[in-house]
Amino acid sequence: MSSFRPFGLSTWLSAPAVATLLMLMPVLQAPARAQAAQATAAPQQAANPAPTSPSQTTVAATAQQPTDQRGLTSRAIDKVKQVAKSAGDIFSRVPCLPPKGGAKTMGSLPHVAGKLVAGKPVVIVAFGSSSTAGYGASSPDFNYPNRLAAQLRRQYPTADITVINAGVGGEDAPEMMKRLQKEVIDVHPDLVIWQVGTNAVLRNLDPGDTAKMVEDGITRIQAAGNSDIVLVDPQYSPRVTERSESASKMVKLLGKVAELRHVGIFPRFEVMRDWHEKQALPVESFVIADGLHMNDWGYACFAQLLGDDIIHSVGQIKIGVNVPADVRTYRPM
Repeated sequence: MSSFRPFGLSTWLSAPAVATLLMLMPVLQAPARAQAAQATAAPQQAANPAPTSPSQTTVAATAQQPTDQRGLTSRAIDKVKQVAKSAGDIFSRVPCLPPKGGAKTMGSLPHVAGKLVAGKPVVIVAFGSSSTAGYGASSPDFNYPNRLAAQLRRQYPTADITVINAGVGGEDAPEMMKRLQKEVIDVHPDLVIWQVGTNAVLRNLDPGDTAKMVEDGITRIQAAGNSDIVLVDPQYSPRVTERSESASKMVKLLGKVAELRHVGIFPRFEVMRDWHEKQALPVESFVIADGLHMNDWGYACFAQLLGDDIIHSVGQIKIGVNVPADVRTYRPM
């Protein structure tokens, strides 16, 4: 993995924001006659227009649209600009660096990489609990699945990439297994990123039982079709590390499951520990005040490093190198 560049404005024209602007285009192109009629019907409004910013004034002068519509358009544009600015600022304040000492490849992700190389539509399911749903992020734009989608779309601008957020707060393997068929297998994804184990540690569940359920779930996904799988183990945060024995067992067992089932693993626990112990980042710089969930920077860096692994795998496929899947990123053992 490499160091990362701040995101530019064009990078963060998120799908929802772009959709909003597209829906507004017919308004901007409405016939002048219809605009004049509406202006006549609301003389008081025209006589007392709401204050506008310079950008709003420019839009109004160009499009000659009614005040309320002009304001709606301007707000949508401002929202896009604000999201882009916030996204770009994150890594300029604190760079997102890979773990010190280098990293081994996660191995090939042949299904998702092959689709990207061939220019075919790609579906990724982010399966997990609250840190997949994005609890702690200041906006849905800043949860890790949306960050990952943005990175992959920047890298492959002509690709049709869908990242489905299937995170439900408070769940762990027992609850996830109940929705595995509907929300993962039936979607026929090219890649499943399964974040699991944190709530099991917090609930004092047996790590061995969790690992067994995850292994059964992987077996079901693999039997159903052509899906790459990457496991994501618990986060390194105060509420997890205070249960150090259980957390350590969970991390080791999930790593063993990944090795046995020949799937990838992103060892989030070790990556986040590296941020604190080797990169000297205060825990508060990547974990919110609840001592458990990541903040915007934490989600962004996690997504960036995970995305780099996927991009690396695509590069390996392009040059004809098929690294065994059980050679995993940042092998923690």
